[in-house]
Amino acid sequence: MPQSLTNILVHIIFSTKIRAPLITSKIDTELYAYIASILKDCDCSPIIIGGPQDHVHILCKLSKTITISSIIEDIKKKSSKWVKTKGEEYKDFYWQSGYGSFSIGQSQVDALKQYIQNQKEHHKKRTFKEELLEILKRYEIKYDERYLWE
Repeated sequence: MPQSLTNILVHIIFSTKIRAPLITSKIDTELYAYIASILKDCDCSPIIIGGPQDHVHILCKLSKTITISSIIEDIKKKSSKWVKTKGEEYKDFYWQSGYGSFSIGQSQVDALKQYIQNQKEHHKKRTFKEELLEILKRYEIKYDERYLWE
């Protein structure tokens, strides 16, 4: 085949440091747009970005030329600096060091988009910890719980 064709869809999740509730309504929409622009600069196609005040969910189409770890490093570094420019209340804004990255199929896109859109409502009933443990179980990912929560 003379060309490289891909459709690699990924669900990315990461939290603010110690899950501090700093992604407020004052900055959330603009933050998600900023993260989308970072993804585009990495040649990734953002599909939806959202979450409650202490973590973010990203659904995107990955570039075929960059690693997931490089993309996430870029998102965290640039967005953290950006958030700190939004006011004194964000001076201590940091992302956690780790992340979750999960592949999804095209047939799962609509359901995941709805799930991400409803994050604020979802987390009125379920904690981030419960959510992440369920996702890890669904994807059959082995983990050491001592290192999940910082």
